[in-house]
Amino acid sequence: MRDFTNDHSALALNTASLGHNLDGAGAGWSPERVIDACAARGYGGIVFWRREIGKRAIEIGNRVRAAGMQVVGLCRTPYLVGRDAPDQDDGARASIDMAADLGAKVLTIVTGGTDPGRKGLAETQKRLTDRVAALAPFAADRGVSLALEPLNPMFGGNRTCLFTVAEALELCHTIAAPNVGIAVDVYHVWWDTRLAASLSAARGRVLGYHLCDWLEDTSHMLLDRGMMGDGVADLLAIRRAVEDRAGYAGLCEVEIFSAEDWWKRDPNEVLDVIVDRFRRYC
Repeated sequence: MRDFTNDHSALALNTASLGHNLDGAGAGWSPERVIDACAARGYGGIVFWRREIGKRAIEIGNRVRAAGMQVVGLCRTPYLVGRDAPDQDDGARASIDMAADLGAKVLTIVTGGTDPGRKGLAETQKRLTDRVAALAPFAADRGVSLALEPLNPMFGGNRTCLFTVAEALELCHTIAAPNVGIAVDVYHVWWDTRLAASLSAARGRVLGYHLCDWLEDTSHMLLDRGMMGDGVADLLAIRRAVEDRAGYAGLCEVEIFSAEDWWKRDPNEVLDVIVDRFRRYC
């Protein structure tokens, strides 16, 4: 496992940590200001959300690289299944094109919940498998990998039909496309006592690792994530499994949804605290 106590070059910011994934949240910094602030602090990369990019993907991607960082990924496709999923894949394909223009090698997929009228997960997961399999060659042609992100079970029904790394890997194996893998997010997997064993079967499939913490007394299931070190997740044990068992050696992406705490703070403070906590706890 890598030692980050004196080195944070593997640290990446997901701009959701500044509130940029929701209208009216955070301080409203432009992508340029975020890029400059991260570069000044020695971050290794940034992950953007589609809503920030608009038609400026090439320009923003070039600016990140000129600042000495990577565009680590893009969040996210529209839902592929569930009540809010479109019938066509146009939005997902546009997301892939945006990731390619940014120079982002990974596009995250949050699947969406169970399909209307369906009970259980089997039929929805089958349709998800078909849709991801159809998107994989399109993404591969553009140099983009697709990262299926399992979510905490509390998001079942409306946001996800994948709850564990094991389930996400099963889909990857069924699809059998080299550019389809998984994203491991501490917030969503910290509770899984079989996580380490599942990651032993994930070598070469982990495309992203997302950091935050689970607060013991969380007040909102979506918008009250903790800063690393403030919660109950065993961050070092999770990263050890991600790296030593699954072979992940990429950047570590801090993604903190925190409407009543971190999004209300000066982004400069947030960025500084992230560096400190990454070195101390992650």
